[in-house]
Parts: sequence; C-alpha cells; structure tokens
Amino acid sequence: MAVNVNEVYTTVLYLLNKEQRGYIQPNEFNNLATQVQLDIFQDYFANANQLVRKNQSNVQNDTEFFNMFKDAEYKLYPFLKDVDYVYDANDGLWSSVDIVYNIGSVIATYSQSGENPTLNSISELCTKKEYNKIIRSKLTAPTKLYPLHVINKNVNIATFDTSSTLAIYPNPDSVSANVLIKPSNVYWGYSVGAVGQFVYNPTLYNPNTQPLGSLNFELDISEQTNIIIRILKYCGVIINNPQIIAVADNEIQQNEMNLKS
Repeated sequence: MAVNVNEVYTTVLYLLNKEQRGYIQPNEFNNLATQVQLDIFQDYFANANQLVRKNQSNVQNDTEFFNMFKDAEYKLYPFLKDVDYVYDANDGLWSSVDIVYNIGSVIATYSQSGENPTLNSISELCTKKEYNKIIRSKLTAPTKLYPLHVINKNVNIATFDTSSTLAIYPNPDSVSANVLIKPSNVYWGYSVGAVGQFVYNPTLYNPNTQPLGSLNFELDISEQTNIIIRILKYCGVIINNPQIIAVADNEIQQNEMNLKS
C-alpha cells in the first residue's frame, strides 16, 4: 500500500503551523517530497548490505514479520519490473522507455532454426575494457549461448534524468531485463478556491490534462513517518529554522540506529 500524499502534506502543515514555525507552498512540498522519496529509496541498498552481513553472522531475526532483510526486500517490490528493450539500428543499442535505476538479469533472445526455434540466454555484464580483452580469444569470445552486455549511462540534458542503454554481443533479436525503476515524482495537486485557498485535487496526476491531479508516494505505507520527518528537516532549511532541523535529524538518526543495530 502506497503512502497518501495528502495525508503527508496535511501532517507536515499541521506540525509546522502548530507553533507558528512557518508554511510550505505546494510546489515546494512536491519538490521536497520527490527528493525525500528518492533519499529513502537509495537508503534501501546500503541498509540491505548491512543486513546481509547480519544474516551471515547469524544475528538476524528470522521470525515471521520480524525479518528485517525480507522487509527491506519487500519495500523494493513496487519498483521491480520486467521490461522489453527496443533496438535502435542507428547506434546499435537497446533502450527502455522506463527510467531504469538498476539493471538485474538481462535475457537476450536469438532466433534459431531446427528443433529449438529460439534461444533465451542470460547475458553477462562486463565493462567495455573487459569486452575488448575477452573478444581477443576465440575461447572466451561471446556467443549466442553466452552473450555479454555493456551498460551505457545517458543523461537527458533537459530533465537531468539518467537512462541506461545496452550494447549486447552478439546482437540478439529481442531483449528483456529485470530492472529497478526510479520512483516517480510526487505531486500534491490542487486548484485555487474562491478565497484563494489551495484545494486538494485527488484525481490521478496527468501532465497532459488541466487541472493537474495528484500522485502518491510509491514507498510502502510503513515509511509514512520517515517521510514526514525527513520533509520536516528540509522544511527547516527552507524556512531557516535550525530547531526543526535538529529535532528531525535526531529522529532520523535514532530510526537508523534502531534499524542497523
């Protein structure tokens, strides 16, 4: 279950206004919410690495509902996706329409004749430098049964989003991959009321329609408190209130210690 953006925004406003500490505009909130979601998403990987070490040391709790490594893995499920890549004959690269954060298993499919019409092979990741060395030997050169792929990072200069393209050797007929998708931007959509107030618009956000709707956090519902605390920290920076920053920092550090200890 995702975190409702309206619940987060109204809670943040309540906490800021409770002691007359300031106000955050919807557009500012949307920017902060998007950044906080990405911060938490990126933390999953560092936290999971530490939990793996606890598993290896047999100090991880494995009882039902209390296995922290499984909990961290579960929180990534909304971002897991099987995608089909599209080939561009101009540059010889395979690309995805989704903004891919990380690429897992890459399946290269080759058309075959005879009894086995297709060959689905798991491609092995390598760097361009490694590939240049591997192809120098007939024994290690990539084949349709054991293909290799190189990941190329591309940055959209308009949106600054990073996308990944694949160069696969030998070139297949089709490509699919298990990937992690970058979290979508968060939007608290609104219209302006009769007296100039902001009125929440719960319809699904669509950049091609007016008025714009809302888009919830994609993080698991268990992250709602963490989201609110982190947004409050950024709010403290914007309204120049060091007390809010200090309180939020202490809460974040305590939560992290509880997770990693």
